[in-house]
Amino acid sequence: MQIAVIQLAYDDSESLADRTSRVCDLVRSESGADLVVLPELWSAGGFSYRDWPSRSQDVGGAVVSALADAARDAGVWLHGGSIAEHPASGETGPEGKSLWNTSLLFAPDGSLAASYRKIHRFGFAGGEPKLMEAGSDIVVLEAAGVTMGLSTCYDLRFPELYRAQVDRGATVFVIPAAWPEARVEAWRLLLRARAIEDQCLVIACNTAGTHAGTPMGGRSAVIAADGEVLAEAGTDQEILRVDADPAAVGEFREAFPVLRDRRL
Repeated sequence: MQIAVIQLAYDDSESLADRTSRVCDLVRSESGADLVVLPELWSAGGFSYRDWPSRSQDVGGAVVSALADAARDAGVWLHGGSIAEHPASGETGPEGKSLWNTSLLFAPDGSLAASYRKIHRFGFAGGEPKLMEAGSDIVVLEAAGVTMGLSTCYDLRFPELYRAQVDRGATVFVIPAAWPEARVEAWRLLLRARAIEDQCLVIACNTAGTHAGTPMGGRSAVIAADGEVLAEAGTDQEILRVDADPAAVGEFREAFPVLRDRRL
């Protein structure tokens, strides 16, 4: 399985149109990969709360259409990171809001294969909890030849979500993020913890650069089911290209059957 993790850097000076064009060119450059992954909220700005309403869109919007075209042109499975989703239907959630942090997965023909609305909202009553609804669905699907569980950034701090994905058959976790530099050591530790405790391949794409006054942490990584770091990015824009063997997950689970000993 050939994986390309695009650790995108951006700042506040770049227009949405220019950023979208640049991102899609990067995706097209990874033709030949099986899976390409982008970071969380790259189009809306991970910490640019004030821009979320104006940069929100539905799943038929311009950014989503551009990503679908890029996936088709490159012939890859594309995890497009996440968008600030404002459904065209006018849908609202239980709290009366109409905005979600929604991850999107595209098939090599450009079709939308899956979406995941972020369950755990970061901000401690500000940011996401103030502006966005929480998702409620656990998303696990067959894609790129593996059984993939989808989650986003702050979800990483809640291990019960990943154990639930394992119970649904997940062998790979794909995690886009906008994780800040100030807490990047927690990011690195938690990625390895999720891989080790659930015996899953972890593919994690963080953001680089500085936006909304927040330096981002980078350190995107691909981590094997035994916790070995197969590749890790630095703190600047970078593309990690990793050839991982999905069968290694099952082989490791057979050789070291921790999950069979669960009692709770």
